[in-house]
Amino acid sequence: MLKSDLISKISEDNPHLFQKDAERIVNTIFSEIIDAMASGQRVELRGFGVFTPKKYEARIGRNPRTGESVEVEAKYIPRFKIGKPLLHRLNGKG
Repeated sequence: MLKSDLISKISEDNPHLFQKDAERIVNTIFSEIIDAMASGQRVELRGFGVFTPKKYEARIGRNPRTGESVEVEAKYIPRFKIGKPLLHRLNGKG
């Protein structure tokens, strides 16, 4: 599903909303999730899952083409842990 599909679905399911309003709602939700994770917070969406920023420390890596050692900077990677209701739905148990 694309973001535009989600916006269309929300505006179809809520005829009192204009498509522009549905787009603003989706953009606001995504923006808040991004802002929370950027500040190091975890984001929990009950029944869906939990997004957490995970820090990877700096390390010495290897360039696969040349075999040369390269320095890899510390970075944060978003992690997602699926919620039970979503897991059961994906596996046909609910």
